[in-house]
Amino acid sequence: MSSLNVTRRRFIGTTIAAGSLATGAGPSRAQDAPRRGGVLIVAADGEPRNINPAIVASNGVFFMASKVIEPLAEMTPGGGFTPRLALSWQGSADGRLVLFKLRPGVSWHDGKPFTSEDVAFSAMEVWKKLQNFGRVVFKNLEAVDTPDATTAAFRFSAPTPLQLVENALPALTSVLPKHIYAGTDIAANPANVKLVGTGPFKFSEHRPGEYYRLERNPNYWDEGKPYLDGIIFRVMPDRGAIAAATEANQIQLSAFSAVPLADMARIGKVPGVKVIADGYDGITYQLVVEINNARKELSDPRVRRAIAHAIDRTFVTDTIFLGTAKASNGPIPLFDKVMNDATLNPPRFDVARANALLDEAGYPRGAGGARFSLRLLPAPWFEQTRQFGDYLKQALRAVGIDAQIVNNDPAAHTKAVYTDRAYDLAIGSPVYRNDPAISTTVLYESGIPPGVPFANQYNYKSEEMDGVIAKAASEIDPARRVALYRDFQQIANRDLPIIHVAEWTFITVARDSVRNVANNPRWATSHWADTWLSG
Repeated sequence: MSSLNVTRRRFIGTTIAAGSLATGAGPSRAQDAPRRGGVLIVAADGEPRNINPAIVASNGVFFMASKVIEPLAEMTPGGGFTPRLALSWQGSADGRLVLFKLRPGVSWHDGKPFTSEDVAFSAMEVWKKLQNFGRVVFKNLEAVDTPDATTAAFRFSAPTPLQLVENALPALTSVLPKHIYAGTDIAANPANVKLVGTGPFKFSEHRPGEYYRLERNPNYWDEGKPYLDGIIFRVMPDRGAIAAATEANQIQLSAFSAVPLADMARIGKVPGVKVIADGYDGITYQLVVEINNARKELSDPRVRRAIAHAIDRTFVTDTIFLGTAKASNGPIPLFDKVMNDATLNPPRFDVARANALLDEAGYPRGAGGARFSLRLLPAPWFEQTRQFGDYLKQALRAVGIDAQIVNNDPAAHTKAVYTDRAYDLAIGSPVYRNDPAISTTVLYESGIPPGVPFANQYNYKSEEMDGVIAKAASEIDPARRVALYRDFQQIANRDLPIIHVAEWTFITVARDSVRNVANNPRWATSHWADTWLSG
């Protein structure tokens, strides 16, 4: 169990009535047999424009789409992997080949057979070319050989660590049907919003602003599953409304701390409601200050360091996160005991030092006390990112930076920050997916084409950093790989193109009738084939 879980449970245990906290390891009553039937009503606080997880590897997309479109493997408690569309995989000693044996007898929701051709097409045409993080993980993927319908041989042009490929399987290998996507504009294919997959649930309907509806796949390969007849994701951007709907039994489940932390004490005392602290270890979030390094003032590392010195991390973890987060020391979270460099010394809270650095950088205070103004865009998808935006505005005022907050809806925020890069500072929440090469180094690596979302939207360029990232991506010796990622963290801490403030996971709130909740480290973003309703 991670120390983050311990912190989260300690908070919950002191604020919620005894007996209301569930571990989520399995059914609430172990003696009960799974019951078939029922529609699960789930709160969703957003509507991604593209819900194809093979293109956009994002938890906001996975939350709904992972029930429809499946990856090759999923995580298990303890950090292992369990087969989904792949039954097994094996890597060569030189790191240039990974051989997958695929699950036979699987059908797409339209009745067509799933084969190795679908995996090869997805890997070469989607993950490698279009996916935000797959562009990095699979950039050296040269070809996928398909000698038969259940064999896919991934051939790499350069050594690629099997550990990296394994760690990528749950999040970056959502398989698409070749017969629907081949020969089309993949990014604009209508199936990106009307999903066709192999998963336990079939996409049924989306009413914008109201709900997504999924229905049971009667031909699912895991015989007897799913247990549910369907899932309805009600679109509820107002988190206060989610709390009220939970109390009124109109919502049976909410994930990703959709119920505000401040309401957890009350919700935990509602009869028939359980608060669950598990199911997120594989998707740790990081609270960061995203910096447009192309902006003149922010291109100076002294200014970026001054901003870091202006932030009181203890205040953030204790007040904004109510003790459910830890202060970060850099781009690799503390819970990764193998990769995290404990020697890092990030800038401590020091207003005087921040002011001195800004003076040194040549930005004196003007007549009104301000040195310069910036546009600050807080991410709209979490209450904590919005609250931290308000805090950061005040913290920057103390060092003479006038931060003008720009609040956008999720679509407009994504476009401004992650596609157009039309911002100065933003509050972001990147996810660490158990390996630095997955969703972390891509934030620092230059040369990624503009417009690719969630991939160095900071305009940061360092030949030294690029060199370390490239070496680590092809290093198959585990010890040398760890050493290279320690170098990566040292450079990031020195240059501060991104400021890491805190790391956190989430809390699920569910009715007692919802069983098999949080039974894997990515539960909220996994299949839910074994989730059921007791009545």
